[in-house]
Amino acid sequence: MMIQAPGSPSAAPEAALAADDSPMGEAARWAVGLLTAPDLAADDVTVERFVPTFPPRRSQGFSATLGEWREKGPFTVLDYQPIAHKGWVTLAGPTGVRNTLSLTLDSSGLIRILTFLPEIQIPAIADWDALEDALRTPGVDHSVLAARLTPDGIEVLHASGADRPMPTGSAYKLYVMRALVQAVENGELTWDDEVTVRPELRSLPTGDMQDLPDGTRVSVRETAYKMIAMSDNTGADLIADRIGREAVERAVAASGHHEPALLRPFLTSHEVFELGWGAPQLRTAWTERDEAGRRDLLRSIARPMTVRGSDLGATVHRLGLDWHMTAYDVLHVLDGLRGDSARDTTGTVEHILTAYPGIAVDPARWSRAYFKAGSCPGVMMFCWLLEDGEGTAHVLVLRQSADEQKPIGDGLFLRGLGSRVVNSGLLTAKAAR
Repeated sequence: MMIQAPGSPSAAPEAALAADDSPMGEAARWAVGLLTAPDLAADDVTVERFVPTFPPRRSQGFSATLGEWREKGPFTVLDYQPIAHKGWVTLAGPTGVRNTLSLTLDSSGLIRILTFLPEIQIPAIADWDALEDALRTPGVDHSVLAARLTPDGIEVLHASGADRPMPTGSAYKLYVMRALVQAVENGELTWDDEVTVRPELRSLPTGDMQDLPDGTRVSVRETAYKMIAMSDNTGADLIADRIGREAVERAVAASGHHEPALLRPFLTSHEVFELGWGAPQLRTAWTERDEAGRRDLLRSIARPMTVRGSDLGATVHRLGLDWHMTAYDVLHVLDGLRGDSARDTTGTVEHILTAYPGIAVDPARWSRAYFKAGSCPGVMMFCWLLEDGEGTAHVLVLRQSADEQKPIGDGLFLRGLGSRVVNSGLLTAKAAR
């Protein structure tokens, strides 16, 4: 890493990286050190910093990939953005080419994901037309909803395709969270009760609970936290199993989904993975059956999952293998959770919902930030509920879907657009007449 003189453009980012004493800061400094150390680190040296399932890029191991990354240096740190268990370091090489080192940590501080890719350029967003222009991509459907929640109802700031059902990936966990809160309120379980990891409930990442040994017992509180803050798929499936599919389906209807039948039977992540990328006859059966037949099909696959992450490829959301919602559905479930938090005297719900805001949020502008992302092959969505200092809530929903994953990418572009909007004045501006 090149050391800059005080006052140079990169001095502040380097100082921020050096001063961050969180697990993310320590991991980010170590990862940057891999790129800037005099010698290439061997695999037996780096392996202790990664989760056991961290996949090498090639048969030679991670060091081969690391060697290619290092060839783009020496590097200057231009930006550092840590947000809970995720972090991004922007680095410039000697020719000025910028790349982003992205990290995702598991709950123990080990690195689950580490990538080094060309920086995604996020355009300035001065108005809603600029946002729409940025989102127009060949082969990609998109929708936007920006709204203010007032005592008189929903004040729409901007909407495009907001009433169109689209796949939303992990946004389904918002409904699981609502059903869980209802179960706690009804006295059916407590936050200190436990769920048990079982083979038939184990799912694929995101998250890290899928790596826990069979029989591991985890509190409902910790599992719900991971479900929302880390979008833990296995955690969500454990909660859904504990409270029951029908409870989640009731939460969908109670949250104001425009057509609850679209989410019946309500799928777990395990089921979407198994149906979507398992045996082809499962997809055929799913598309041909009615609701009762689909419930029978789900009972037939209540077993350890056969699908692996490497099996995910072709999109399946057009087959109904996702969770379809309008942007207004997303708004309503977020607002429902805000009400759930207000009734929860323990502070547990608020702690879970605010643990990971997804982007850097200015606390002087926003006193509360709920966030949820969702992704699947061909699906990307981000949503926020943000409350200003006067207690007025604002909701932003950004969604993309495509028949192929490639035009959507890994979500950094959509996340960046969300950051531009949230940290601009667009959400607090007067609604267009």
